[in-house]
Amino acid sequence: MSIKLSDQEILDLFKNDTTKEKGFSLLVRKYQEKIYWHVRRLVVDHDDANDVCQNIFIKVWTNLDKFKENSQLYTWLYRIATNESLTFLNQKRKKDSIPLATDDYDIGEQLAADPYFEGDALQVKLQKAIAALPEKQRVVFLMRYYDETKYEDMSEMLDTSVGALKASYHHAAKKIEKYLTEG
Repeated sequence: MSIKLSDQEILDLFKNDTTKEKGFSLLVRKYQEKIYWHVRRLVVDHDDANDVCQNIFIKVWTNLDKFKENSQLYTWLYRIATNESLTFLNQKRKKDSIPLATDDYDIGEQLAADPYFEGDALQVKLQKAIAALPEKQRVVFLMRYYDETKYEDMSEMLDTSVGALKASYHHAAKKIEKYLTEG
């Protein structure tokens, strides 16, 4: 369902005590699918993505009144989503004592077991290549490749220079290309 209200209209509803819950509900409905897919690409597993998204929207609920509107709402949400996803992955890595970019963590098996994954062998290979990337390159690649996020927006979300992001994307794309052609 597409929400026709602008971010400013949603924020105005949220700021008013009598319409706060309605404003938040509209924000969730407007952004939940985009946020879910961003998180899903980072954490891979559907159930994990749902858990992370729940944490994200709890964090948004408790901090939205502190949003200074120096950036777009979308940018702010993606920053929270990215940080929560990376925090989740780090906690999972520590808990499981398995580095996510090793053969011990078989993303192919995980995707094959996931009833929500609808990819073929090439998609599995692409996901393995993406999972093998260093964390920063993986995040930049996913945001640019799948979400077509502009470097300027990414710079704001990830607090990194545009030049560094372009370099990260270039290196990630080269590594993925090499993985797909040699692997």
